Amino acid sequence: MFRRREPVPFAFLAEADRFRSNVAPPPRERASVGQIAGRWLLGLTIVAGLVGSLMVGMPALSTDTASQTQPSQASQGR
Repeated sequence: MFRRREPVPFAFLAEADRFRSNVAPPPRERASVGQIAGRWLLGLTIVAGLVGSLMVGMPALSTDTASQTQPSQASQGR
């Protein structure tokens, strides 16, 4: 491949990975007690919802052996 002989405009963008800033970002604010409690309550609500949906949905997912042994009314000709 041929290399370009003329200087590339905005060559400083190619060197961005080597650039180090001397400006530090401001420190993160600490979460208040209310924010931490809110996060815990939200997480607890989500987990409780998932557990509740599993408890409600498990009977529908299980196979009932009693219903499989009885013939249906349609097969009896009624």
